[in-house]
Amino acid sequence: MNATNNAPALPYAGIRVIEFTHMVMGPTCGMLLADLGAEVIKIEPPGGDSTRNLRGSGAGFFPMFNRNKKSVVLDLKTAAGQEAARRLIDGADIVSENFKAGVMEKLGLDYARLKQRNPRLIYVSHKGFLPGPYEHRTALDEVVQMMGGLAYMTGRPGDPLRAGTSVNDIMGGMFGAIGAMAALARREQTGAGSEVQSALFENNVFLVGQHMLQAAITGRSVAPMPSRVSAWAIYDVFTVRDGEQIFLAVVSDKQWDIFCRALGLSELHGDPRLATNNGRVEAREWLMPQLRALLAAHSAAELGALFEANGLPFAPITKPEQLLQDPHLLATGGLAPIALGDGRETLAPLLPFTLDGARPGVRLQPPQPGEHTAQLLREAGYSDTEIAALQP
Repeated sequence: MNATNNAPALPYAGIRVIEFTHMVMGPTCGMLLADLGAEVIKIEPPGGDSTRNLRGSGAGFFPMFNRNKKSVVLDLKTAAGQEAARRLIDGADIVSENFKAGVMEKLGLDYARLKQRNPRLIYVSHKGFLPGPYEHRTALDEVVQMMGGLAYMTGRPGDPLRAGTSVNDIMGGMFGAIGAMAALARREQTGAGSEVQSALFENNVFLVGQHMLQAAITGRSVAPMPSRVSAWAIYDVFTVRDGEQIFLAVVSDKQWDIFCRALGLSELHGDPRLATNNGRVEAREWLMPQLRALLAAHSAAELGALFEANGLPFAPITKPEQLLQDPHLLATGGLAPIALGDGRETLAPLLPFTLDGARPGVRLQPPQPGEHTAQLLREAGYSDTEIAALQP
């Protein structure tokens, strides 16, 4: 894949990925590799990936995680469809899949058989659990959040609550991509491919590892985030004028001095009980009601401007759709136009890092089902007649 506009080549240009994925975890892995230059070919069933048709909280899955990919429709329930997939894989560097255990073996597309045809192949499997006592279970992001301590940490005591996005699916796909990158580096050293496995449960455990070690160090059970003993006294959401909310933080003695001076809180500023951070933590029970009452007269915009002018941490409470108009994202190129399945256009966030000052962008819009079938099968040696016979 050639660079355009005199831009440097993306790091995985020339790498071909064949993905058998759906929903979020597997497609995230492919999207990361695709954004970084790989040619990612999505194998879809007749009628297309069912993820395309999700509604509600799943409506954004397909357009978010399937940009920069090509689509080939194959009926993998047929021997001809399976053979076409194998021929595409013969010229690939990476296979990525996130189907239930046993599915790829049944299709003859498992690593053990494919590596015999392509010893340099890297095979990435995205599962609910790594091999072990739980591997037979059906996993979802919510399942592993509940059993992996994250829902306990997010909710209030007695009210476990899943995180507000698909954290394990997305990060599980990220770790699958990292594993693929590591396997590519090792292939440069050894010439041989590798099998990579990434899993939702193990990802979730990694996320809560800091709290596991907190318990080990303190010898005490870890409290959920809403009821934890904070390291800082002022580190909370405040309800202010007109019922608006804003998160405000004061995390050092210097910031306490700035905070008090900026808001004219001379009485609190001079109270010796509040001179140190630990003193303010101990005083939270009586300090916070006073601060809430004092700040309630201000608007969120006024407080945000004051905190920004004084270098103090703050955040408006933002809904996801409001990010589409976020001035920072718009000014820095963090959002790119993306085509929806019905022809409308919106914006989607790009990868959260830069390469030489630029965010890896959108080269290909999320594909229509089978958009690249004829082209890619022709490149694999199929005649037009054979391609037509493969179509359902």
